[in-house]
Amino acid sequence: YRHKWSLWFRVCVCVCVCVCVLSMFLNTLTPKFYVALTGTSSLISGLILIFEWWYFRKYGTSFIEQVSVSHLRPLLGGVDSSAPTNTTTSNGEADSSRQSVSECKVWRNPLNLFRGAEYNRYTWVTGREPLTYYDMNLSAQDHQTFFTCDTDHLRPADAIMQKAWRERNPQARISAAHEALELEDSTVSLSHPVLSLSSTVSLSHPVCATAFILLAEEESTTIMEAERLFKQALKAGESCYRRSHQLQHHSSQYEAQHRRDTNVLVYIKRRLAMCSRKLGRTREAAKMMRDLMKEFPLLSMFNIHENLLESLLELQNYADVQAVLAKYDGNACVSALLKARAVSDKFSPEAASRRGLSTAEMNAVEAIHRAVEFNPHVPKYLLEMKSLILPPEHILKRGDSEAIAYAFFHLQHWKRVEGALNLLHCTWEGTFRMIPYPLEKGHLFYPYPICTETADRELLPIFHEVSVYPKKELPFFILFTAGLCSFTAMLALLTHQFPELMGVFAKAFLSTLFAPLNFIMEKVESLLPSSLWHQLTRI
Repeated sequence: YRHKWSLWFRVCVCVCVCVCVLSMFLNTLTPKFYVALTGTSSLISGLILIFEWWYFRKYGTSFIEQVSVSHLRPLLGGVDSSAPTNTTTSNGEADSSRQSVSECKVWRNPLNLFRGAEYNRYTWVTGREPLTYYDMNLSAQDHQTFFTCDTDHLRPADAIMQKAWRERNPQARISAAHEALELEDSTVSLSHPVLSLSSTVSLSHPVCATAFILLAEEESTTIMEAERLFKQALKAGESCYRRSHQLQHHSSQYEAQHRRDTNVLVYIKRRLAMCSRKLGRTREAAKMMRDLMKEFPLLSMFNIHENLLESLLELQNYADVQAVLAKYDGNACVSALLKARAVSDKFSPEAASRRGLSTAEMNAVEAIHRAVEFNPHVPKYLLEMKSLILPPEHILKRGDSEAIAYAFFHLQHWKRVEGALNLLHCTWEGTFRMIPYPLEKGHLFYPYPICTETADRELLPIFHEVSVYPKKELPFFILFTAGLCSFTAMLALLTHQFPELMGVFAKAFLSTLFAPLNFIMEKVESLLPSSLWHQLTRI
């Protein structure tokens, strides 16, 4: 016990002696020494800053931070987390070799709302326009592609509708649709004098299906009214389809007309299924969508499987949802919901940090990371960190418009699964720590396109704040070395310009820094006998 105290006493005495010698040495230094010292410090910190910046630009992390986490943390008893990082790096290198494909192509929203029954009602209530001119112009182009053909000028009603789809004014389009129906009514009355006595001939024998489509989309103010008009359009569409199906091989004109009639029939049946879904007849809607996909399997441009997925999620038929995802290249967010559903009810961040993630939890987290990397804007809408708006009629893959469209229809499905949003909240931000820098390089997918923000601003209304791809923040050590380099460079410059004044400041700073030690030394001298202190200093 006495030996231990003797050892500690000797150590303290040695430290005090070293401090005294150091203070005497600093008092004898010249200003040139301070100039050289600060200049050297500035050079070293600048070199460290340059190396750190280069390493961060290449690998997306700080070199000092990586060394401390990978090597020093295990020595201090921490958890080595380098294994998953190596795996993700190898995957990122494999995926980064893919060809950079531009994804700024705009797609039609498969779950788009009805203009008259939904978009216009929003405008009446709020006074805001939910659709942009660019979005509606794209829809006009789609309508001209799907609902018109080169032989429309041979039929007066179709010729009128061909002009109606190009009209910018909604009232002009609606008036043209009524004019087309009245023209068909008069044509049927002249061809069949017996039927001219009936006042409902245009409803009993509809011919121009696209006119009913336009009225159902834009004039009807309720979903029930839109459904009634679509049923009338279905009668006309089926008769035109059967007639053109028999004549499609006669010439190229008949083939183009049959292609148009097929698009019209598929569109009508899909919108009827969506009407059933909105009116609460979800099972009926799912059956209609399945039948439509079996009858027209090659028409993938309408993405009817997206409507089917949403209906199956509403029915909580998760096995069929998984089957549809396996058959089609399904939505990554829907796949993440299914994986999260298996573990979310018992997931706890505290328990997971203690025992680690199980295999099922790891699969769920990886699925969430995959979904977030594909579209990083979705979590904020699902977690209600950002307010939703009505989805546009067109969406941009991996853009804010796609995130709005998904969250608008699928938020209720995430809320229905217990703990799914909690799991998403705990894990989604980890995605951006896994992606190499710059984030546009990608990890599981091709590089994130930089043009999405511009395209989204054209698709989304002006009152909506467009989400942008999150930028990776600079690590602490880069900011620290930058500040250190700037500080030492400033000291070197001031010391070179004002050596004597900076020498005074340096001595004052050092004397203030070592004031506590000097105070301890004075106390030790006052307590110890002068002879003993003299012998110790000699030692």
